[in-house]
Amino acid sequence: MLATAARNARPKCPRKIFQFQGCLPKKDAFRSSSGRRSAVTQAAPTIPASVDDRALITLFDEPRSGSSSSPWSHTGLFGHPSLINPRALISLTNATLLRAQKLTDRILRARESRDELLKVVKNLDRLSDLLCGVIDLSELVRNAHPDRVWVDAANHAYEALCEFMNVLNTHVGLYEVLKAVLTDKDIIEYIGPEAIQTALIFWRDFEKSAINLPPDQRDRFVALSTEILVLGREFQRGVVTPRPPASIRPEELSGLKDQGMGVRLKLQARFTKRDLLVYPGSLQAQMIMRAAPDEEPRRRVYVASNSSTPEQINILETMLKKRAELSRLVGSESFAHLTLDDKMAKSPENVNHFLNALMDHTAPAVKGALRSLSLRKQEHLNTPPFPIIQAWDRDFYCPPEPPAPPISLPPLTLGTVFMALSRLFRHLYGISLRPVHAASGEVWHTDVQKLEVVDETQGVIGWIYADLFARRGKPGGAAHYTVRCSRRTDDDDENADRLEEIPDPRSIQESIEFEAVKRHRLPKQEGVYQLPLVVLLCEFARPSVSRGATVLQWHEVNTLFHEMGHAMHSMIGRTEYQNVAGTRCATDFVELPSILMEHFLNSPMVLSLFNPDSTTSLAQSPNHHIDPCHAIDTYQQILLAALDQIYHSPAVLDRNFDSTSEYAKLQNTRGMIPYVSGTSFQTQFGHLFGYGATYYSYLLDRAIASRVWGNVFSKDPLSRRLGERYKDEILRYGGGRDPWKMVSAILSSPELESGDAEAMRIVGHWRIEDEVGLPGRH
Repeated sequence: MLATAARNARPKCPRKIFQFQGCLPKKDAFRSSSGRRSAVTQAAPTIPASVDDRALITLFDEPRSGSSSSPWSHTGLFGHPSLINPRALISLTNATLLRAQKLTDRILRARESRDELLKVVKNLDRLSDLLCGVIDLSELVRNAHPDRVWVDAANHAYEALCEFMNVLNTHVGLYEVLKAVLTDKDIIEYIGPEAIQTALIFWRDFEKSAINLPPDQRDRFVALSTEILVLGREFQRGVVTPRPPASIRPEELSGLKDQGMGVRLKLQARFTKRDLLVYPGSLQAQMIMRAAPDEEPRRRVYVASNSSTPEQINILETMLKKRAELSRLVGSESFAHLTLDDKMAKSPENVNHFLNALMDHTAPAVKGALRSLSLRKQEHLNTPPFPIIQAWDRDFYCPPEPPAPPISLPPLTLGTVFMALSRLFRHLYGISLRPVHAASGEVWHTDVQKLEVVDETQGVIGWIYADLFARRGKPGGAAHYTVRCSRRTDDDDENADRLEEIPDPRSIQESIEFEAVKRHRLPKQEGVYQLPLVVLLCEFARPSVSRGATVLQWHEVNTLFHEMGHAMHSMIGRTEYQNVAGTRCATDFVELPSILMEHFLNSPMVLSLFNPDSTTSLAQSPNHHIDPCHAIDTYQQILLAALDQIYHSPAVLDRNFDSTSEYAKLQNTRGMIPYVSGTSFQTQFGHLFGYGATYYSYLLDRAIASRVWGNVFSKDPLSRRLGERYKDEILRYGGGRDPWKMVSAILSSPELESGDAEAMRIVGHWRIEDEVGLPGRH
């Protein structure tokens, strides 16, 4: 019911799972987009870079020594005065538990008063926010803080509060009170649509927690949930477990196109006087897959890279069966049916409508790309016409290269990219980013920079803490953490919580102070709100005096735009209830704003914002094109989404269910590249745990984002009118409105509003390869 914390630091988006990560083909087959000169064209002047915009360049690009915090002020973590040391986080946890229990008692008494019943949804959301405010902060600390003592305290806080939350999730009394609210027509009419949406989130979470089952079956539900969690962790460990090496004979590497690596491998073989052991994922393995003319070593490296032990397969299949059993226990046909009930897709049948349409729509491009690769293979091996492209051929005949911008650009420093983001947000929303000194003790590392998010009429509407540089012990990849959500607070009515009944008032003081820091009254806005606070974690290279500013590769620029799409959703998604604020929305909707942000990087008008002195847009080169090999990767992702549905269907309860056979059958019946005997890639499909039955989500949002870009923004991507429309139709609602109604409104497509099977088919026929063919993000 209240477990919103898990929605913050999402696992990597599905694109990361691909064995084939995109490519640029050989220059005589397809033309590369890099290295061209771009022309300048006359267009409507853009808004010049402001003083604050230019300050972002200085902030991120000029190496500094010592702390970035202000020496004139002192506070605790994230500006909370009490959080000056790890012990304070433990005290805050204890105080939060005391207050949460009092608020729980109040909700349980709600049927004693009509006025209290009207406040039940508000108080459930307050209870959720009370717990999640500390859980979400602790989640960030235990992932990002360099001090082990802080991490230990955060782990304690996280586990203690989640344990209490789990008790609430199966609390029959709370469920009965909520049921009384949702069955009262007068209350439903009074509380309004956003409150109803919030109430339904609580209701569905209760229902999925076996609240209606007899005690013995509820105990079974809890046991199964624990087993699934343990199995999931074991499965994830297996995903990253190194695979055994492939044995390669030195003579099989003759003719390597990569002469430097090839010579080193041959010398290594001559020195050791034995076959080479090539480990999957190593530089040697990548070089062989891309550059070995003999396909046999490529085949063996591929098979080794996609192998599994019987134990790994058993762990996966046991997890899938336990999920199916749990779903049947609560009355669902399958885990997919249970999971998708409150998503945009609504049912696995609708997901399959979408995926089938997407396969049919993507297939011609895939066939065209494979035909080109087949011609290469025919010429290379002097075979009869159109030899079959095997899985181990893909990288050799279409070797991956780093993605490149659509026009030639100078090196882009981290500060330049943030400056461009601020300029883009000012054009679209009247919002900009402003550097501000963090107080001493406010941040967890000297690398962390604090940015104010400033609205031109309301002033500061939130904060972004940017922790962008790699360091030992810090998680890899990129992530957006929601540490604090928007929520209206002036109507909390805390006086009725009976806090005065707590024997020692000092025992809850930390919680009262913690909550007080969150609250702000903005100009031209009714009420008092919590202002959102998010953290961006990346692992870019740190600038230095010797190397200068951090220069981002193009895929890193895309990553930053993607994560800032999440951040702006958090900032603009200003709702009265924290359970539907910003990115707290359906799994298959949450990536839409972030993927749309990547599309802006295809616009020469937007790219002109990287030059702080530019007020004119650039012209895109007429030779720019999309790499057709991306279609192969996209199709493979569609197949994995289909496999995810099979693995979470009723079929897993069949005593003869075999995950490898199902993967092989799907690949051979719907795939474009044949299944390779002896492989079992499914044990490396890590998203089967975190994204179980929802792996299609990124594809769905890619399709919708492409449509929104093409139909709304592509011709005028700096339009304030269009930005305000997108903000009003999509971003401001967070998860407080049906996503299909939002998508239907922004696209002026009433046929989508119902979100039925036909709507899913329609989206499946949309183009999703509008140059956003890049590795996945959080």
